[in-house]
Amino acid sequence: MHDCIIIGSGPAGLSAAINLKNYNKNFIWFGTKNLSNKVVKAEKIINYPGFPEITGAELADRFREHMESLKLEIIEKTVTSIMAAGNYYMVLADNEIYEAKTLILAMGVMTARLLEGEEEYLGRGVSYCATCDGKLYEHKKIAVICNDPKFEHEVEYLAELAAEVQYFPTFESRVQADNVTVSREIPARITGDKSVQALELRSGERLQVDGVFCLRNAITPAHLFPGIQIENGHIAVDRAMATNFNGCFACGDCTGRPYQYAKAVGEGNVAAHSVIKYLSQM
Repeated sequence: MHDCIIIGSGPAGLSAAINLKNYNKNFIWFGTKNLSNKVVKAEKIINYPGFPEITGAELADRFREHMESLKLEIIEKTVTSIMAAGNYYMVLADNEIYEAKTLILAMGVMTARLLEGEEEYLGRGVSYCATCDGKLYEHKKIAVICNDPKFEHEVEYLAELAAEVQYFPTFESRVQADNVTVSREIPARITGDKSVQALELRSGERLQVDGVFCLRNAITPAHLFPGIQIENGHIAVDRAMATNFNGCFACGDCTGRPYQYAKAVGEGNVAAHSVIKYLSQM
């Protein structure tokens, strides 16, 4: 049982990890070792204290240096579900369960829009995890929507199980399998009755499928953690970064505007200290 699990490796997650490390807490940190593509791609940052007119790439290098100096480790697994279990939490990542007394949610904001019908059919033919639900679609016809090449191994896994895969990547795919059809069409809507029956494309074409896998590099907080309080599309928190679940804290862009690095770092600091206080009172 870990003291804490941090989800997200942007400025907020990094700030939280630094503070928990300094207080010798036992935690797991999920994210990407690139830390934040948003930071890296920033042409110029002019409002981060102490670094006038620094580029995003330069700031990302400073972040990595700080992380490496503390020997912080990031687990590059995709978190697909969070469950509250009394006085602790269970996190499902790449079909493995991790447990902790507290959580810090720092996953940023989801930029990809949900498909019409995606939320309605979640758990009834729509899935975010190939390794979790792939076996349900052995010898069946499925559609896979993917926005990040890092998930292509999951597409290959699904191809080994399914009879036919209609694949919709937003990048140049390297998947090669006889039963995989790569399409540049744009999915628009998921339809069905009690479960998924079809994927409709923006062109008007309707594909008969038994299931739809949405493999994205972000999942909305409400889908990731059912029951988490959402306000105006963001996780609701108080000044201690506490959510409506005891021992669960959130920080950074996922808590709302302004989407600023300085704000994220500050909230990550507060969330970590709230975790430390919470653990001391357990």
